[in-house]
Amino acid sequence: MTDLTRHATFREILSQPGIWRDWGAGLPVAELRQWIAATGVGDVWFCGAGTSAYIGDILAAGLEGQPGLRLRSVPTTDIVARPHVYLRGAPKLIVSFGRSGNSTESIGLLDALDALAPTWPRLNITCNATSALATRPGAKVIVLPEATHDQGFAMTSSFSTMLLTAAALFDLTLPVGDAAARFATLADTLQTLLPGFVADAGSARRPARAVFTGSGPLAFAAREAALKVMELSAGQVPALWDSTLGFRHGPKSFTTPGTDLWLFRSADPLTRAYDEDLLTELRAQFPNSRITAPDIAQPGGDLWSAPLYVALAQVLAVVWSDALGLGVDDPFAGQGTLTRVVSGVRLHPVTP
Repeated sequence: MTDLTRHATFREILSQPGIWRDWGAGLPVAELRQWIAATGVGDVWFCGAGTSAYIGDILAAGLEGQPGLRLRSVPTTDIVARPHVYLRGAPKLIVSFGRSGNSTESIGLLDALDALAPTWPRLNITCNATSALATRPGAKVIVLPEATHDQGFAMTSSFSTMLLTAAALFDLTLPVGDAAARFATLADTLQTLLPGFVADAGSARRPARAVFTGSGPLAFAAREAALKVMELSAGQVPALWDSTLGFRHGPKSFTTPGTDLWLFRSADPLTRAYDEDLLTELRAQFPNSRITAPDIAQPGGDLWSAPLYVALAQVLAVVWSDALGLGVDDPFAGQGTLTRVVSGVRLHPVTP
């Protein structure tokens, strides 16, 4: 295996423990929770595009059933295309995630809110202090450390740090005073895991296809894992994601002799029993596949451990991209099809 540290993306993956530890130590959780409560809303929508939308999916699934606010993941790509369908009725708190904070859909959502729901409260979480999300008036803004503004094509530290920031604000089972310790514990856990992730990725075969499964928030962590593999391999390693129980209902047909599978197992005993059943079944049915169920400590449960599982896929994706001879930090260089900040989207005016 070549020296992966020459790739910004790999360095950004390795930087996550330090970022989490430092950021969690100073995050004003009490103040931000008070601001959220003062909005007086009953509904919170987590909004973003691509990986930023998957943050919302993980949060909504991980916090499902929590009393109090009703939490929902609504991609900006959905709202921008049909703003009059979404931006009506009682006010919602719109929580926008954006690494660059300047994607066309992020700007389109701000424009649509200005036109159709100007009084709805907004919380923008971004990695770019000079972005539209950070500077457009009318929102509460959380700007993450500059180190999270990934320079590589793929979102890595930006994804995990935005996710953990929102989890600290909306997971009310986490006492305010314990937030810094939770970030530190996760940082220590990932720091311990990363050498094994790198060694395992370097020794494993590059599969013809990859599958990631999990339940609840880990199903959507599997979605982000699959996306990382497809992005960094420039589509040369097709990847699928599904829920543990959903995988049998047709998507299992994706599995060929050259397919390898990863199961993200839940910390919940009942849910994990279903994970283990699928693991046993797949190992019996697909002897030519490498089937991995990572043994990962889960401080705080499935929601909080989602970035740990995704970090494994981030490492796999970098190793495979490098082995394919691609530019890991820009796998689509010269193709003009995908760019670090999505381009080619034309916004159409929104009228009340």
